[in-house]
Amino acid sequence: MNCLQADPVFKMNRMKKQTGNKVSTEALWERIPDVPVFTNLTEEYGRVPKEAEPALEALATPHIESFDWAVDEGLKLALKELPDVSFELPNTSKDRITLKVTDARVCSPSVVPGTVGAKDHRIFPTECRQRYTTYKGDFIITMSWWMNGIQQSSIEKNLGAIPIMLRSKLCNLQGLNPKGLVGKGEHETEWGGYFIAKGHEKLIRMLLMTRGNYPVFLNRSAWEARGKGFTDKGILVRCVRQDRSHKIRICCYYHVMSSNAVYNNVLHYLSDGSVKIMFNVGRELFFVPIMMILKSLVDVTDEFIYKRCVAGFEDDLYMKSCITDMLRDLHRQGIHSSYGSKQFIGEKFESRIRKQIGDWSTDAQCCEFILQYLRSVKVSIYIVACLAFRTYVAIHCATPMEKFNFLVHALKKLYQGVQDKAAPESPDHVMLQEVLLGGHLYLQLIKDKLTNWLTTVQYLILRKAKADTTKALQQSDINQVVSKSFQIDRNFETFIATGNVPLGTGQGLPQTTGLTIIVENLNRLRYLAHFRSVHRGAFFMELRTTDARQLQPDAWGFICPVHTPDGTPCGLLNHLSAFCEIVTQTQDSSEIPNVLIGLGMVSIEQTCPFPIKDCYTVSLDGRILGYVPMEDAQKIVDRLRLLKLENGKVPKYTEIVLVPKRPKGQFPGIYLFTSLARMMRPVINLRANKVEYIGTFEQLYLDICITPNEAYPGITTHQEINERSFLSHLASLIPMPDNNQSPRNMYQCQMGKQTMGTPYMTYHRFAENKIYRLYFPGTPFFRPVHYDYLKLDDYPSGTNAIVAVISYTGYDMEDAMIISKSSFERGFGHGCVYKSEHIDLKFLLKNTTTQSTFQRDPLEPNLNEKLGPDGLPHIGQWLEKNDPYFCFFNAEEGKYVTRKFSGMERVYIDSVKLKGNDEGTLFKQSVVIVMRVPKNTRMGDKFASRAGQKGICSYLWPQEDLPFTESGLTPDIVFNPHGFPSRMTIAMMIEIMAGKSGALHGLVHDATPFRFNEDDTAVEYFGSLLEKGGYNYYGTERMYSGTDGRELTADIFFGIVHYQRLRHMVSEKWQVRSTGPLDAVTHQPNKGRRRGGGVRFGEMEKDALLAHGASYLLQDRLFYGSDRTTAHVCMECGSLVSPIVIVPPTTPGATLAETPKPKCGLCGKDESIEVVEVPYVFKYLTEQLASVNIKIKLDVGQV
Repeated sequence: MNCLQADPVFKMNRMKKQTGNKVSTEALWERIPDVPVFTNLTEEYGRVPKEAEPALEALATPHIESFDWAVDEGLKLALKELPDVSFELPNTSKDRITLKVTDARVCSPSVVPGTVGAKDHRIFPTECRQRYTTYKGDFIITMSWWMNGIQQSSIEKNLGAIPIMLRSKLCNLQGLNPKGLVGKGEHETEWGGYFIAKGHEKLIRMLLMTRGNYPVFLNRSAWEARGKGFTDKGILVRCVRQDRSHKIRICCYYHVMSSNAVYNNVLHYLSDGSVKIMFNVGRELFFVPIMMILKSLVDVTDEFIYKRCVAGFEDDLYMKSCITDMLRDLHRQGIHSSYGSKQFIGEKFESRIRKQIGDWSTDAQCCEFILQYLRSVKVSIYIVACLAFRTYVAIHCATPMEKFNFLVHALKKLYQGVQDKAAPESPDHVMLQEVLLGGHLYLQLIKDKLTNWLTTVQYLILRKAKADTTKALQQSDINQVVSKSFQIDRNFETFIATGNVPLGTGQGLPQTTGLTIIVENLNRLRYLAHFRSVHRGAFFMELRTTDARQLQPDAWGFICPVHTPDGTPCGLLNHLSAFCEIVTQTQDSSEIPNVLIGLGMVSIEQTCPFPIKDCYTVSLDGRILGYVPMEDAQKIVDRLRLLKLENGKVPKYTEIVLVPKRPKGQFPGIYLFTSLARMMRPVINLRANKVEYIGTFEQLYLDICITPNEAYPGITTHQEINERSFLSHLASLIPMPDNNQSPRNMYQCQMGKQTMGTPYMTYHRFAENKIYRLYFPGTPFFRPVHYDYLKLDDYPSGTNAIVAVISYTGYDMEDAMIISKSSFERGFGHGCVYKSEHIDLKFLLKNTTTQSTFQRDPLEPNLNEKLGPDGLPHIGQWLEKNDPYFCFFNAEEGKYVTRKFSGMERVYIDSVKLKGNDEGTLFKQSVVIVMRVPKNTRMGDKFASRAGQKGICSYLWPQEDLPFTESGLTPDIVFNPHGFPSRMTIAMMIEIMAGKSGALHGLVHDATPFRFNEDDTAVEYFGSLLEKGGYNYYGTERMYSGTDGRELTADIFFGIVHYQRLRHMVSEKWQVRSTGPLDAVTHQPNKGRRRGGGVRFGEMEKDALLAHGASYLLQDRLFYGSDRTTAHVCMECGSLVSPIVIVPPTTPGATLAETPKPKCGLCGKDESIEVVEVPYVFKYLTEQLASVNIKIKLDVGQV
C-alpha cells in the first residue's frame, strides 16, 4: 500500500444538526478560527446570538444525552429487566400473587396543584436557584398484578418528584434559543447537563470503569488470599446489560495443582487446574464449578463441551487435561446431565431465591432464575473475571448458547495466560476502560428503588393478609396498600445533594460517596472543566500503588496529559481531550453479523472449514459470532472500516479491533464494540480521506501520524485532526505550552480555574454561597485560537499588565512581585466577593405551628438607620460586626427579635429576596440576603501569569519610586528575573515580546502551540515586529532609577503579560491568636482558622529559625507555646510510664498527711524519680506504645 496523506484542502461539510440543545460535534474542530481576533471589538460582541454555539453546547452532550436515554429508552429496558415479585398469601385459599412494574414515566417540572397565583404551571431553573429548592418532576409508575395467573386491574402511583437535568428533554428550557434562554433568566450560552438540588448546581461525576463485555486477563496478588490453592491470575469481565446495570458480581478462579486438594461437595474446593465461578448474593460469596454452569446452560454431551473448550488448542496437553478433569469431577459428584446440574444449583439457593420467584417453584426453576437475574458476573479462572449475566449467565448475551460460547472463550484466554502464552492486561489502561455517565447511574438508582418499592408492597400485602386469613385479597386492598407505600423522591434528592448512593446501588462502583460535585462557577474555565472531568474513583486514592495514576501511552487523544491536579488527586482526576466524545446513543448492530458473513466470516453455529488454530475468533459486544482465517483478517477489517465510514450497515461509532497473534502478546481475536459509554475520537482515515471515530482499544493497533511528514509508506493508515487534538480545553488555552516545562503547564491548568473573573452576567439572579468577581478584566494580546473558539471574551478573567523583569528593592525575592501603587489605585486587580445567606424563620425558630414574620421593632428607633420597615437591611447599606442585621416578630413568644451581624469584614447589602413556599401561601418567612464584600488588591494576595509563574504581591510601591523607560512608562509589575531559569517558562518570555508588539501595532498574536519551530522561531517573528515599532529586537529597554533618575546600566526586559488574580487572598487566610481551644487528645492548639486554631508552624519555618541561629525560639514555639506538660521519670530506668503513685489504705473519714511520692514500678525506688518537662504528645505516644508492649527508654541525667 502506498503512503496515504490527507488532502491539503481536506474540509468536511459543517453539519449543524441541532435538535433543541442536541448539537452534533461532527465538525466542531472546524469551528476553530485560523487566527485569533479581538472579538470584543466586533459588532456582535455583547449581543445575544441568534443560535447557540455548538462548541459550548457540546460540553454537556454526554451528560444530557445519557439522561435523555435513561428516562426514555433506558427506562423501558430497565422495566423489562426488573424481576417480578411472586409470593403466596397466608390465607386459606393459598392465592399466588405476582407484582410487576409495567410502565413508568418522568414528567417535566411543574408547580404543585392548587398553587396560588400561578399563571404558567411550568417551573424554570432560575426560580429553584433563587428559592433554594430542587428542580424536579413527578415520577409516575404503573403496577400490574396477577392473582393465580389471572391479571387484575393495573394501578398508577406517583412515587414523588425526582431531580431533572437542565436542558434535557424533560427540562422546560428544552428547545429555547439564546434569546429565549435570556428571557427565562439564564445565560444565552446555558448548556445544562447538571441538576439543581436545594438551590445548588450539582453534576454527577463521570467515572472510569472497566470496559464492558470484554474478558481481561490480570495478575493480582490479592486473589491469593481467596483461599487455599488460589493464585494471582484471573480473568476479569464486567458484563453490562442493555440498561447499563451491573450489580452482583460473579468471578471464576483458577486453582493451581495441589496434592492436598480436597474432593467434596463444598463448592469452594476444586481439583488440579480446575475453574470455579464465584458470585455473590448481597454480601455472601458462592462458588460454582464452571463446567456445572456450562452444563446448565446447554443440554449437550461432555464431548461437545470438551471439543468446544479445546478448539484451536488441540496441542495444549495441559489445557486438555484440565478440561477432562473438570468434566470427570462433575460425574464424581453425581451430576451427569444438564437437568441434574440445574437441580443441584437450585437446591443450594432454594431458600434465597424462592422468596422472589414463589415458594411453589422447583429447584430447576430456581437455577434458571439464578442464571437469568444475576446482575453482574465476574469470571476468574484463577484470574478473577467479572462477567455480568444478562438473561441466564453472561447477562450481555441473549441466548444460553451465546453465554456458553462466551464462557468458553474466556476459559481459553485464561489457560493461555496461565501458561504465559498470553500477556497479562491491566484495567488501569485507558484501552480497557469506559465511562460511567450520570444518566446511566441515575437509571440504576431508579431500578434499585423500584425493586425496593415492590418488596415493600409485598410486605404490606402479606401483613394485611395475615391480619385476616379468611378474607380473599381484593382490588381495593391493593389500592390501599399502594397508596400507603413510600415515595422515592427523598432518596433521589439526597443522592443529588450529597452524592452518596445506597449500599445496594453502589455495588461495582469505585466509590459510593462523592458521586456528585458542585458545579463551581468561580470563573468560566473552572465551570466548563467540570463537564469534561473523569475520575478513576475514590477507592484508588487510598491505594499506595501508583499504577492507577500513571499516564499510559494508550491515553493519547482521549485523556489530556497536562490537565490533572497536583497533589492527592493527581492522575486520578483527569480531563477528556477537546474532541474526545462518549457514545451516548444506542447503535443498531443487528446487520453486522450478516456483513461479516458476507465478507468471509464462518458463523459459530456452523462447522468451520478451516483449522480453528489458524483463525481469529470474532466477537461483537462480548457475543462470539464466528471465525475468520488469519490470512484474510486484515482485509476483512479494512473493508469493515470503509463500510463504517459510509454510515450504512456498520454504525458510525463502531470500534473495530484486530489483535494479531504474536508470541506472548495479547490474546488474539477480532473484537467489535458498539455499546454505550465508550470514548471515541475523530481522526482522518487516509484511505477514504474522511473523518473516522476510533476507540481506545482500537487505537493501539492503528498507525496514526500527526502531520503528513510523519507518515510511513504502507504502514500509516490515519492522521490526527490537528496537532493539538490530544489536549483538553484548558490545556489548549495555555499560551505556547510547547515552550514551557511540563509542570508549569499543569500548574496553569489549576491556576486558570482559580482566577477571579466574570463568572456570571446575571449576578442579581444567582444566590450562590460565594461568587468572585473581577471588576476590570481585559482581553489578552497573546492567546491561542482556542480562546476565541470557547468565546472567552464574553466571560473574561485576567488583566494585561506592563512587566519589568528586574531585581528591584529586594521585595521581589522568592516569587514575590511588586505592584505599582498607582496601578492599584487605577483599579488593577480590583474585585469583590458576593456572599449569600439564606434565612428561614421556620428553621431558625425550630417550629412549624406559628407564622413569624420579618418586621422592624417599632420601639427601637436606632434600627431605622440600618433596617427598613420590613425588618431587613436597606439595599446598599454597609454593615459591620454587631450592627443590626435583621429583625422579626416571634409569633410564638409575642416579641420582636433583632439579630446582629457577626461577620468580621465590612459588607454592603447587594440585594434582598423574599421567598414563599411551593404553594404560594406563606410569605415574609424566608429571605435570601446577598452581600458584597470589596476585595481590592493588598499585600499577600496571589497572582499568576498564564505560564504557571505564581507569586504574591509583596509591596504596593509608589509609582514615583519605580524605574521608568525613555518614553516615561513605569511598570505595573516588577518581576524577579530569577524566576525564569529554574522554571524554564520560555512562553512567558515570548509573551512579553508578543504583548509588547501587539500593543504597538494593535494586533492580537497567535499563541497556539506548535505554530513556531526551529526554522521559524517566535523570537525572530516578534523581534522583527518590535524593530519595526522602533524598539529593541530582543524586547529590552534602558530604564532610569525612580529614586535618583540615573540610567540603569543593564538592559531590562520590558513588555506586556496577561496576569491572573487568583482567589487566594490574605484577607481570607490571615490567622493569629494568643490563647484558644486545644485538642482534647494531643493538648496542642486546634487547627483551622474558623475554629480559632493556631498558626501553622512547619518544616520550612523550623529550618528558617535554625538558619538564623535562633534555635531558642523553636523551644518557645514548639514547646512552651504548644503542649508543654510535666511528667515523672525514673533516672535509672529511663521510663516515663513506670513511676506510679501508691496511695496507702486509710480509715473512713481520715485524710492523707502528705501526698505520697511516686515510686518506680520496675526498680522499686522512689529517690530516683524526678520531674521533667516534655511535650504532651510525646507522653501520649509513650503510653500508646506501652499498651502494645513497646518500651521507650530515655537517656536522662542531672544538668
